[in-house]
Amino acid sequence: MRYYDKLIFELSKPGRKGWSLKDSFCGGAAAPAAPVPSGLCRQTPLGLPEVSEVDVVRHYTNLSQMNFGVDTGFYPLGSCTMKYNPKINEEISTLFDDIHPLQPESTVGGVKEVYEKMDSCLAAITGMKHFTFLPCAGAHGELTGLMLMKEYHISRGDTARTKVIVPDSAHGTNPASAAVCGFEIIVVKSGANGLVDVESLKPLLGPDIAGIMMTNPNTLGLFEREIREIAALVHGCGGLLYYDGANMNPLLGMVRPGDMGFDIMHLNLHKTFSTPHGGGGPGSGPVGVAEALVPLLGKPHVSGFHGNAAVILKAYAYILTLGREHISMAGKLATLNANYIKESLKDVYKLPIPTVCKHEFVFDGLLNDGAREGVAGATTLDVAKRLLDFGFHAPTIYFPLLFHQALMIEPTETESKEILDEFIEVMRKIAAEAAEDPDILHQAPHDTPIGRPDETAAARNPILQYR
Repeated sequence: MRYYDKLIFELSKPGRKGWSLKDSFCGGAAAPAAPVPSGLCRQTPLGLPEVSEVDVVRHYTNLSQMNFGVDTGFYPLGSCTMKYNPKINEEISTLFDDIHPLQPESTVGGVKEVYEKMDSCLAAITGMKHFTFLPCAGAHGELTGLMLMKEYHISRGDTARTKVIVPDSAHGTNPASAAVCGFEIIVVKSGANGLVDVESLKPLLGPDIAGIMMTNPNTLGLFEREIREIAALVHGCGGLLYYDGANMNPLLGMVRPGDMGFDIMHLNLHKTFSTPHGGGGPGSGPVGVAEALVPLLGKPHVSGFHGNAAVILKAYAYILTLGREHISMAGKLATLNANYIKESLKDVYKLPIPTVCKHEFVFDGLLNDGAREGVAGATTLDVAKRLLDFGFHAPTIYFPLLFHQALMIEPTETESKEILDEFIEVMRKIAAEAAEDPDILHQAPHDTPIGRPDETAAARNPILQYR
């Protein structure tokens, strides 16, 4: 193990430190007394590592380089839209750095104006009437939208609507959010074309249906061409349509959920509008509604301490930078990139639905996985692990659950043809390795700081404390 591959505690040496505080400082002024109540004093040493400043800097710099991000390489994580975040957005977001969470509202007029203008922008882009910025992320937005759906029916005295329809290709958070909101989940099957089967939907509709949750394009990256018929059917039975905005990227400036017939939707500003996400934040999941539901939004429309103001400002900068004239290019280029990769690899990877996709698509493993007597075939997990050796982040794997060896690829609009060609070349090389010597894939990754950890044990029995 290299010196800087060790934990910071393993670098510790008694008596080593990177600072020295004297009895007086700040130009000779004595340090102010700050007595701590005896009940709050520690009885045992804090247990911090004892290291020099250079060791600390090198350790955490090296550690940061072990993480993968959009700024370091191609990140084709399907259904997540890992977009590059223009640096001008980061710079502009610092305009709010000096705002204190507790300062009077009368002094933060600029923040309030940005929220109001974002409301107008998002309404224009989506076809919704108004948005609330209370939700802090996508799943939070889903729950908020479903609570609005429930309140809409209750406010009209229609208390029998206890079920929500969810396609079998839905994001996993959709049924989870509906269940948390107290709804019973009814699954509607997809047809062989990967789209909601309208004939399977019809028998599910009735006076107990509160609504349906969909994303369009769906999780297979396919546009639900019968969305207007679906909207008419659901509205016809008294239900509402909820739009999961996670897949909004290819539709920017082209098609609006409100025009499709959706009544409620959330947007992932940290996906569609450039703010990088991962690691639990930061995020923003504003919820928009059609005019009939606006009275249910209530006030305020921003969460405490001015909400995730920096995320909102980055998204606002992204929208203004592209403008009405150019925002549609994001979706067009994302769609072009996804179809380019799909068509370039469909002769070596299984393409279960061979049709034009939008921003993402799904393979179902390799056409030739190398399986033969005495040799196990290469799996989707093997492909994903091997990609790491070539400096690419793996796509989403084993989701959606419609396919056993799902490999879900979303290149986004900012990747160049050169990057896409390199990714295609590597994917073809991996397919060749799988056919000729699958053990190369079984043992991958070969060149990363760690190999294949026991992910199940790590999730169920995490070691969160150094002893």
